[in-house]
Amino acid sequence: MIEHRQEADFNKKKTKKSRNARSVGLCAALALMVGLLSGCVPGDGSYTQADPAGFFWGIWHGWIAPVSLIIGAFNGDIRVYEANNTGWWYDLGFYLAILGGFGGLSLSRKKRRDD
Repeated sequence: MIEHRQEADFNKKKTKKSRNARSVGLCAALALMVGLLSGCVPGDGSYTQADPAGFFWGIWHGWIAPVSLIIGAFNGDIRVYEANNTGWWYDLGFYLAILGGFGGLSLSRKKRRDD
């Protein structure tokens, strides 16, 4: 009985350490991702009227829109949407990415069946 209780306590400590390590790893990965993506945000001055953002940049900016929103809260020059763009094609790419970037347009989504 005592041995079983000691084993249960050991497993609880192991699980708690595992959860903490996972949380630290997730936070580190999130910080790295935000840092890497911050170099490609809309409104950073890399686009001009002569060289506007196109369809594929619209897709990219749609995917990183949540990151751009967070960075924009601290830096007033950064926007979620690039003002210097090609028009309709950029808009199409941006909205497709917003809708489908997190699984909104997933056609292969599996439904759970309760057996």
